[in-house]
Amino acid sequence: MSDRICLLGCGFVADLYMRSLRGHPEISVVGVYDKNETRLKQFCDYWNLPAMSSFEALLDAASGSLVLNLTNPSAHYDTTLACLEAGHPVYSEKPLAMSVEDAKALHALAHEKGLTLASAPCSTLGEAAQTLGHALRRGIAGTPRVIYAELDDGFIPQAAYHKWISESGAPWPFEDEFRVGCTLEHAGYYLGWLISWFGSVRTVVAASAECYPEKEGQGPFAPDMSTATLFFENGPVTRLTCSILAPHDHAIRITGDTGVLACKAAWDNAAKVTFARRMTIRRRLMEHPFPRRIRLPQPTHPKVARKGAAAMNFMLGPAEALAAIREGRECRLGGDFALHMTEVTLAIQSAGKTSGAQSMTTRCAPMEPMPWAM
Repeated sequence: MSDRICLLGCGFVADLYMRSLRGHPEISVVGVYDKNETRLKQFCDYWNLPAMSSFEALLDAASGSLVLNLTNPSAHYDTTLACLEAGHPVYSEKPLAMSVEDAKALHALAHEKGLTLASAPCSTLGEAAQTLGHALRRGIAGTPRVIYAELDDGFIPQAAYHKWISESGAPWPFEDEFRVGCTLEHAGYYLGWLISWFGSVRTVVAASAECYPEKEGQGPFAPDMSTATLFFENGPVTRLTCSILAPHDHAIRITGDTGVLACKAAWDNAAKVTFARRMTIRRRLMEHPFPRRIRLPQPTHPKVARKGAAAMNFMLGPAEALAAIREGRECRLGGDFALHMTEVTLAIQSAGKTSGAQSMTTRCAPMEPMPWAM
């Protein structure tokens, strides 16, 4: 019997999940709903999926299924709350909620009802993140001392985003993206990796700002640039930067005692992970100019061909949530992990100019590696 999912929301990201579903024949879609009837029909006709006439009808169809909450972030709390109250496990697009208080309330309700509540992004379950985690556990670069992580996407307000159309015809939601902000949308792609390796962030020292207010659409708009220094309880100091203004850079560099581990593409599950050994030639200290690639034994997980900016299997998260439910265990992307990542992300987003050091109130343990990355 196949695992069952329902899709709540048919926007731009929903097509990325459906493309990824091709690599997971064990998962079937039993219902789809979107409040935009035209978009719902367009999406369901394209993918040959059963459309539900209302949110209530979707909840009825979701019995024994995992609900994928792909609504706009502002709707995450209310819709996830309704799903949990109806007794359904939920895998939510990021963030869990737009406030820490709401995220804690959802976390508590899921715990009370014994339901899985997990959060995207799932790239931390991907081959690149798991390879870096493997290299850290093996001490390939020695003790990690400092990490620089970049999530800069280029000057997006001047990009041709009106031409960005999803596979089934949904336009890129530029106004919503600008209102939600690049930190809430993107920080999780590296923050999830970091928390999975090192566990809890104790203190966030961050700043955020809207540096380009002339964006298209109706504001108010969120910060379009943020930078954070993260102090882990048991991990190296890390700087994480997000922007939709600075030149494209999705690299992470982990500096250890013997060299540097690196990956240049957060949004590619199969991105190269390299190690550059540190050495001295005459009087010059340098990293080896030809880093060696770190690989895991194959196979790892189903891969998805590049589409637009990403080559990510978006179904890795729902597949993990379904496996956790089936096996009666905590989901790697659920519970304390999802809540802690939400709190840290919101702390960075809302830092502004004067927040200073912010102490996190939630905690989580490092993530169990995937079986193929031990």
